[in-house]
Amino acid sequence: MELVHCIYCSALTAADLGPSELSALLDTCRSNNAKSKVTGMLLYQHRSFFQVLESNQSTVEELFEKISTDTRHERVTKVIQEPIAERAFSDWTMGYPRITAKELATIPGLNDFFGSAKSYLDLGQGRAKTLLAAFKEGRWRASLS
Repeated sequence: MELVHCIYCSALTAADLGPSELSALLDTCRSNNAKSKVTGMLLYQHRSFFQVLESNQSTVEELFEKISTDTRHERVTKVIQEPIAERAFSDWTMGYPRITAKELATIPGLNDFFGSAKSYLDLGQGRAKTLLAAFKEGRWRASLS
């Protein structure tokens, strides 16, 4: 079984999610991911998502396909999918850090990106890996819920 992670970004097709809608979305994702043995994390700001999915390759590909056809998303963009030696977020079926755009702008290598209020959809592979590393090893790891 090859363990992979998939990092993708997308935009919400509807109006911005409120706290209760986001909480309900996280609850559903966590329940479904637990059943499928998927781990990862989600960032959400200004109608855009940054998500990391970790599992075996076939599970990740099936889930990404489902997400890609979900009408709640548009501009679904796979940024990275690659083999990994171990899960970065093994404790979370869907970690969700409560982080502001201002805090994101303090991550070295991303301050110019988030300082100009860009969407997750504009991240490239390099910045996606920088963001992943910040949550995998950085101070926000403790804030993942």
